[in-house]
Amino acid sequence: MITTDVMPERVEMRAYGTVTLADCKLFEDASDYRVLFNRPIDLLVDLRSMTGYSLDVALKEWHYLRTHRADFRKLALLTDDQLLTWVAWFTQFFTNADIRIFDSEDEAKRWLEGEPLPEEPVLH
Repeated sequence: MITTDVMPERVEMRAYGTVTLADCKLFEDASDYRVLFNRPIDLLVDLRSMTGYSLDVALKEWHYLRTHRADFRKLALLTDDQLLTWVAWFTQFFTNADIRIFDSEDEAKRWLEGEPLPEEPVLH
């Protein structure tokens, strides 16, 4: 199951339990709607409560990001799963989006809003 929050410049998706192809369709519809009016947009994807997904779900989402190569500016991924971290690293070669991995939702939102991260130098 997933939930989505659609904002003018961002779509936030949170996954719970096992993610299905129907869930992917809900996310794609929400982000496609936002992209239609405000392109490029940012994405916040919280997978910390996801317990599973099938290979067809992974392939569908990878294809979706690749197809929408220029539609996303920033993608903040919330996960503690090493495999998902590697998938995000690999995905960056197929999209123009700046992809970052976070374990804190507050930090992810600050980055999406343009605030510098602690490891980034702050220029005065």
